[in-house]
Amino acid sequence: MIDPRAIIDPSAKLGDNVEVGPWSIVGPDVDIGEGTKVHSHVVIKGPTRIGRHNQIYQFSSVGEDTPDLKYQGEPTRLVIGDNNVIREGVTIHRGTVQDRGETTIGDDNLLMAYVHIGHDSVIGNHCILVNNAALAGHVYIDDWAILSGFTLVHQFCKIGAHAFTGMGSAIGKDVPAYVIVNGNPAAAKSINVEGLRRRGFSKTDIAAINKAFKLVYRRGLTVEEAIVELQALAQQCAAVEALVTSLQSSSRGIVR
Repeated sequence: MIDPRAIIDPSAKLGDNVEVGPWSIVGPDVDIGEGTKVHSHVVIKGPTRIGRHNQIYQFSSVGEDTPDLKYQGEPTRLVIGDNNVIREGVTIHRGTVQDRGETTIGDDNLLMAYVHIGHDSVIGNHCILVNNAALAGHVYIDDWAILSGFTLVHQFCKIGAHAFTGMGSAIGKDVPAYVIVNGNPAAAKSINVEGLRRRGFSKTDIAAINKAFKLVYRRGLTVEEAIVELQALAQQCAAVEALVTSLQSSSRGIVR
């Protein structure tokens, strides 16, 4: 399962049925879970923990030092969960001691070609980052979010669950859960109706989320005022709670 042309550090730990292709390099303090396939010409640097049944394609750089000028070689980590697909040329940097000390990627994500994940970022589960999407450091992406091609996300921004960014979006503020944004600078357009349908949200839930969106974006309320009204709506429809949570956790202000 290990191509003889691959270079594996003796201290690296490889689980059952791990495949490593030709000319790939697996460095020290790397732990790869069972069933993961590392294709050719991949570089994995530790400390990095990779879970089970991932696919990592050629020319990806996984677990490299961050270029953040504050980084002085301190021991930081990258942790990747299970069942992720990391396509060609993806770059993922480890964390910094100035923040979490760890970059984290959950389960069942698709990172398409040339995606960049900056230091200390957190990606949840079932997310899709399309070709050339780039996250600066300290970015948080919640579950089921989709970032279209060439999306740029400023450091410390948060993208809420089930949010969707249009092609070439430049995001400098937080994107609440369920919201579609587009443009440079990004602006909120609507809720992600099609995505919610595909994930089994009921018509009642979608209608309530759409009502919540209008409350935030069409009524002229401050975020604090909107949260008060949304909390009442969330008591009638639990799906609205994710929007409330994303507004409450915002530190940069929301995309308007």
